[in-house]
Amino acid sequence: MLYYKEFKSSDDRDWVIFVHGAGGSSSIWFNQLRDFKEHFNVLLIDLRGHGKSKDMLQKYYEEDYSFEFISRDILEVLDHLEIQKAHFIGVSLGTIIIRTIAEIAPERVKSSVLCGAITRLNVRSRILVFIGHMFKRFIPYMWLYKFFAWIIMPRKRHAKSRNLFIREAKKLYQKEFLRWFKLTNEVNPLLKYFKEKEVDSPMLYVMGSEDHMFLPPVKQIVNKHKHSALKVIENCGHVCNVERPRAFNQAAITYLKQHS
Repeated sequence: MLYYKEFKSSDDRDWVIFVHGAGGSSSIWFNQLRDFKEHFNVLLIDLRGHGKSKDMLQKYYEEDYSFEFISRDILEVLDHLEIQKAHFIGVSLGTIIIRTIAEIAPERVKSSVLCGAITRLNVRSRILVFIGHMFKRFIPYMWLYKFFAWIIMPRKRHAKSRNLFIREAKKLYQKEFLRWFKLTNEVNPLLKYFKEKEVDSPMLYVMGSEDHMFLPPVKQIVNKHKHSALKVIENCGHVCNVERPRAFNQAAITYLKQHS
């Protein structure tokens, strides 16, 4: 089972499940923990091969990863803790995992907040992924990760979140990075399906105004999906919860309480 840490204050409170992105860990939510614990029970999870789940998942090393397998890892933790339904908050690639959970187990999702959501790969991002697949076995994986981090979070004020993700990614094994990077092969078909098929649970996208790669397609999908809403945080890049935690926390908590 994945490593998790729970903060339960009352049986009467809703649960909020935090899902980090590839190369991160549950530690990226440190600016959220205090505020969210005032209103909800909170569950932090480290995904396969990440954080404190890094050395706990030997049984997975011989199988190919998929977004569905990774999503079911999270559902396994919820089953273990007897959490029947919860709110989910994710960042970057973690937003695809949450969207997958909403697809395979919609009865478990009260609402979602997707930070720096990935809803489509544009031409630039597809080129980056192609380059990554060409060189992934010939150069150190951290070179690739740093390159992607600079492309996605290029500005000086993005340095805090960029450096945080690079620091967390250094804790991955090369083999684990390659397994996660292979998931990019299934991203485009999956995102195309998600764009066409809306889930019934409420979904808030929280995006930075400077998230140049991922904000435009999110605007398109929100205009199409009636259960979705968008909050744009000004002067902010891809990782809003790190760059502008107060603005992110206020927007997310307000939205979740409206759908509790």
